[in-house]
Amino acid sequence: MKAYQTVLFDVDDTLLDFGAAEDLALRLLFEEQGFELTKEIEAHYKEMNQGMWRSFEAGEMSRDALVNSRFSLLFKEYGKEVDGPLMEKHYRKFLEEGHQLVAGAFELIANLKDDYELYIVTNGVSTTQDKRLKDSGLHPFFKDIFVSEATGFQKPMPEYFDYVFKRIPGFSLEKSIIIGDSLSSDIKGGELAGLDTCWFNPFSLPNETDCKPTYEIKSLEALYGILATQKSEG
Repeated sequence: MKAYQTVLFDVDDTLLDFGAAEDLALRLLFEEQGFELTKEIEAHYKEMNQGMWRSFEAGEMSRDALVNSRFSLLFKEYGKEVDGPLMEKHYRKFLEEGHQLVAGAFELIANLKDDYELYIVTNGVSTTQDKRLKDSGLHPFFKDIFVSEATGFQKPMPEYFDYVFKRIPGFSLEKSIIIGDSLSSDIKGGELAGLDTCWFNPFSLPNETDCKPTYEIKSLEALYGILATQKSEG
């Protein structure tokens, strides 16, 4: 078994349940606007939003353009004019309250912290990710947190990983691994950077990309075997 020293974790849908946080934030945002959030509108927003984040990952759209236009574009389709940046500000406030943990995440990180150098690598907004990690109780377990907004780059860009590697003391590529749920950002980014990769795929989604993860797991508990670490007793 390969010995790892540095473990890079994605946040959303890897450690924190972004779906639950997003659902709550959307519901509160629409309630505030006095606009009914139907299943159809919610599904359309999520499809549109995911497409915009893919454009961001590909370097085709800036983060500011994404977050400041998504709600104005969405509401316009349903006949309502809104202030995009203001809506984003309100949505962000609601989203920051969502810190539900993925099953097994807290136990895993608490058990790994003494044996590994743990870091966060996430695309997103710094204040939002920082607050959610603090509220979840995970924040103190990580040596550092690298959010795309603060780095000026995003996964899967090689520049993002270069930024991260330069800021990890004694970093060794051969002794490092990235764990995440996204093939397009976590796994592709890890591959481009020369990292071993672990695809967290709890819903057994098909891999229809050219990415070939070093490992694939359906539960976070499966990482113990990959990292050759036994869970602490008690």
